Amino acid sequence: MSLWSHRDFRLLWAGDTISQFGSAIGRTVLPLLAVGALAATPFEMGVLSAASTAAFLLIGLPAGVWVDRLSRRPVMLVADFTRAALLLSVPVAWWLGLLTLTHLVVVALLVGAATVLFDVAYQSYLPALVGREQLVDGNSKLEASRAVAEVSGPAAAGGVAQAVGAAVGVLATAAGYLVSALFLLRIRTVEPPPPKPEKPGLRHEIAEGLRFVFGHRSLRAIVGCTGTANFFGGMAAAVLVLFLVREIGLSEGVVGLVLSAAGVGGVLGALTVNRWNARFGQTTVIWLSGLVTWPLGVLVPFGAADWRIVFVVVGEAAVAYGATVYNIAQVSYRQSICPDHLLGRMNASIRFVVWGAMPLGGLVGGLLGGGIGVTATLFAGMACQAAAVLWVVLSPLRSRDAVTA
Repeated sequence: MSLWSHRDFRLLWAGDTISQFGSAIGRTVLPLLAVGALAATPFEMGVLSAASTAAFLLIGLPAGVWVDRLSRRPVMLVADFTRAALLLSVPVAWWLGLLTLTHLVVVALLVGAATVLFDVAYQSYLPALVGREQLVDGNSKLEASRAVAEVSGPAAAGGVAQAVGAAVGVLATAAGYLVSALFLLRIRTVEPPPPKPEKPGLRHEIAEGLRFVFGHRSLRAIVGCTGTANFFGGMAAAVLVLFLVREIGLSEGVVGLVLSAAGVGGVLGALTVNRWNARFGQTTVIWLSGLVTWPLGVLVPFGAADWRIVFVVVGEAAVAYGATVYNIAQVSYRQSICPDHLLGRMNASIRFVVWGAMPLGGLVGGLLGGGIGVTATLFAGMACQAAAVLWVVLSPLRSRDAVTA
């Protein structure tokens, strides 16, 4: 059955699309709020960036156990409602004159914790919803929505921030999570009951997931590549808005437009991933996509508030394109080779490392931005992010036995 005619997948897709749009606005408007309204320093921006992904380090591994023990859709619903409530507190505090950077950091940290549970549950839920034979198609459609949100969200966030204030933009993020939950509530597919573990116990179940991931050479390479890219990507992300606003002097609205234009790369990646797979094969796409696109990211720090702004757009778009193709290929590959009862722990084990690297990178980026300068930090982050692809280039994914390696 085509996924276009799959009612429950359409509901998941619609809810995820709206949620992603709200998230894209939030990722742009929170830093703008910190920079513009709260006069955040480079280090404080690094702390805020780190807080948004720190939960992957704090609860990433137990989250996989919890998701494997429970039905996954209810976990997603609780996460959506929790994120909405937390984000609503930001504009309320702003209107009351009580908003502080500490408030933003705490909200980012707790929203990140709910996101950990949602993402691990979502990636573990998709195979049961659409079947393993349609994973690439399902992931590409969901990734296309995320990429479109990356294009339109920053522009909307920048426009809202400039017109009525960044705090108002946070409302769109909260509303997106609420609408996502309403769509998820309408899904009728009944999940199979989660199996009981042979040896129940948090430590044993975590260890079982880690053994599966790190005992598989191809999965180890994917973890190394994604974790390294995320660390240095987090380092660059911590200073990117500072670079655009303070170093080259763009307004909030233009920042949103620039980031949206760069996001076109992600949309094109999602729309063309099936062609990559048909031409090269899924395992080849995992290493080839980053090899030919990520090095262009070093163009970003050469941007300026004249014709050279094209360097920022091209560099960010190339990285987004390659990352989207890479992510669809490697997530679908992981889902296809993992037993059902380990899906939550496999996803959580990998996300513990690869997303846990982002807050560390954000902190390093904030420290370096205040030390060696924002532009130098941005260049170092983009260059090292490009080198991360060597993990998969030099892995068994280049051979025909990648499924079992």
